[in-house]
Amino acid sequence: MTNTDVQAQTAGTADRDLIVRLAFGSMAAQTLRAAVRLRVVELVGETPRRAAAVAVDAGAELQATTRLLRALAGLGLLREHDPGHFSVTPTGALLDPGHPDSLTAFVGMFTEPAIVRAWEHLESSVRTGEVAFDSVFGTDFFSHLAQHPELSVKFNAAMSQAVSETAVALPYAFDFGRFATVTDVGGGDGTLLAGVLTAHPGLTGTVFDTAEGLAETPKTLARHGLERRCSLIAGDFFCSVPEGSELYLMKSVLHDWTDDQAVTILSHCREALAPGGRVLIVEPVLPEVVDPSTDADVTDGGVTYLSDLNMLVNVGGRERTRKDFEDVCRRAGLSVGAVIPLAEAAPYSLIEATAE
Repeated sequence: MTNTDVQAQTAGTADRDLIVRLAFGSMAAQTLRAAVRLRVVELVGETPRRAAAVAVDAGAELQATTRLLRALAGLGLLREHDPGHFSVTPTGALLDPGHPDSLTAFVGMFTEPAIVRAWEHLESSVRTGEVAFDSVFGTDFFSHLAQHPELSVKFNAAMSQAVSETAVALPYAFDFGRFATVTDVGGGDGTLLAGVLTAHPGLTGTVFDTAEGLAETPKTLARHGLERRCSLIAGDFFCSVPEGSELYLMKSVLHDWTDDQAVTILSHCREALAPGGRVLIVEPVLPEVVDPSTDADVTDGGVTYLSDLNMLVNVGGRERTRKDFEDVCRRAGLSVGAVIPLAEAAPYSLIEATAE
């Protein structure tokens, strides 16, 4: 066998391995879900512990628990030191709700049946362009959240965890110090705005969201000592936004909606914008052509395209290219200027828009 034959065979094996890993992706996700719900990471801890003790504390069957722990070790979340003896890896520690960078709520939400069931109808959404969630549940996603308060709490917690890296990176990616007032449109529990206000003491802010979205915001502001510098306003950004701020900030808002709906939201920001102000959009910006270096193992850039499909099946929105953002902004009377990648919060970018 020649070197060329060996290389071709190796490449073929790698290709097959990739397809197999992707096909097993939903199983890996449910493994994470089981680990979170059984509190595996909390029960194992950093010090090696026997599977038998974990099973007792989790109220689970020993052999099945051991198999779950070994699957988690195979995924790099636990380490098996000797047969049936496990500890948590630094990556696995992110599944501990007590970890400062915990992703437990995020994993719980994105493996939630309410999210996953619509994905079973991806083919139908691609064929029709219709939102699968609406036909599966008989209502749209955000109405479903409003009707199920316990799910709304989970969603808010997941969004708070998802925004944590951006809350650290964003305050230093833009000169907020030139301005005095900022409104976070669809700001949820206030994590992002708290990061901005903490880094820029001269700013005062407003978190604007639905009543459900603001449920946890007072706790966030109190935790950061921002009660006197930040107000809460409940409302509907499809009707209006609070007037008079110099900055209107939106993270992961526009991608939930169609282009026409995005134009409506942006138009309300444009109408309320103080002279000389800015609209700041924080979202992934897709390249015009998929980068061939995008990691096919569902990380980095690859996850953004999966997010795009998630918008299709669950809410009807989309991820956008720079041209797409320029188009919806132009229709709303705004002009896109700088687009700044947030390297420490990839794949997000900061899109700065001004009134035309």
